[in-house]
Amino acid sequence: MTDRLIRITTALAVAIVAAVAAVISYRHAYELVRTHGETRVTARLVPFTVDGLILAASMLILDANRRQHPVPPLARWCLGAGIVATIGANLAHGLGHGPIGALVSAWPALALAGSFEFADDTDQNGDPSRCHTRPLGAGEPPGTGSEPRRTTSAHPGTKPATDRTGLAQRWPQPARHSPRTQH
Repeated sequence: MTDRLIRITTALAVAIVAAVAAVISYRHAYELVRTHGETRVTARLVPFTVDGLILAASMLILDANRRQHPVPPLARWCLGAGIVATIGANLAHGLGHGPIGALVSAWPALALAGSFEFADDTDQNGDPSRCHTRPLGAGEPPGTGSEPRRTTSAHPGTKPATDRTGLAQRWPQPARHSPRTQH
């Protein structure tokens, strides 16, 4: 019951944050597009193209991971481009109010993008083999190298990519084989 309650409350929190952030981010993008000479119809539609791209790419990545298929590179690119566009639009909207105004205006876009990623990480079926990370070990304090890390490959023939600290990154990279030496 506790695992189910955690999943439900997490999903509810993510949905609420995403809804509030989407409304605010939409208004910021609408006002930005409108003040830059576009028609009302265009200004109403442009924010959907940005945040919709983020949602579509996130869902495609989620689906690929759940099916243990490679993530299409275009989906990653579109997710990154959408996040940059929505944060940029929100920053530009608040820029007239100085750096603090720009940061305050950008927050909903960050919350919305984060919500999509939280939704991607939430395993609705409770199957631990489908989760992206492993839990901390019993009695292991954070910061001792026991932070959550990817333990399995998303699809056969790949291994988790690691950054300079050695922690596994979220998306797998193709397994690299050392070149064979000729004798």
